Amino acid sequence: MPEPVLSSDVLPKRFLEAAAEHAGKRMPPVERWNPDYCGEIDMRIARDGRWFYMGTPINRLPLVKLFATILRRDPERYVLVTPVERVGILVEDAPFLAVEKERVVGENGATLAFRTNLDEIIVAGHDHPMRFELDETGGLKPYVHVRGDLWARLTRSLALDLIEMMVPDDHGRLGILVAGAFFAVPDLAEVPRP
Repeated sequence: MPEPVLSSDVLPKRFLEAAAEHAGKRMPPVERWNPDYCGEIDMRIARDGRWFYMGTPINRLPLVKLFATILRRDPERYVLVTPVERVGILVEDAPFLAVEKERVVGENGATLAFRTNLDEIIVAGHDHPMRFELDETGGLKPYVHVRGDLWARLTRSLALDLIEMMVPDDHGRLGILVAGAFFAVPDLAEVPRP
């Protein structure tokens, strides 16, 4: 199904600016690169979305955005990958945070556009599904797919907004209906704990 068009009619200026930053830029084909594994480096993405190198925060956003373009999840770990090198890094939860959302109305109905902490715009739907897990306290943690096997966890305030948007499906399960796709909240007994 086609994704909604991002236009000034439906999205605020900050979303359009973030989308414009990525327009025309192609992501490196990290899924096709398979260099030798070179071991772990002391790099970590914290639960709050901050990146650290050797225990020190990386405060230069353009550098973090560059690293994010070469991030991939292999079956055994998260890695930064180039055509000649692959190194493991630690990701405490999800590599991205969804920090802002906007409701978008398109030809397939209403959907949600999310802006990540690295200014990527993700439109939830068939190409970018949502999923739910339990947090340490038993509450739900919603995620939206970014690319590959990389996900963005919604911030607490967005998660609370999302709960207010939940509707039941034909079977009585609660979930989110976006762009014609229904993403159900699993039975709490079935949700994997972190």
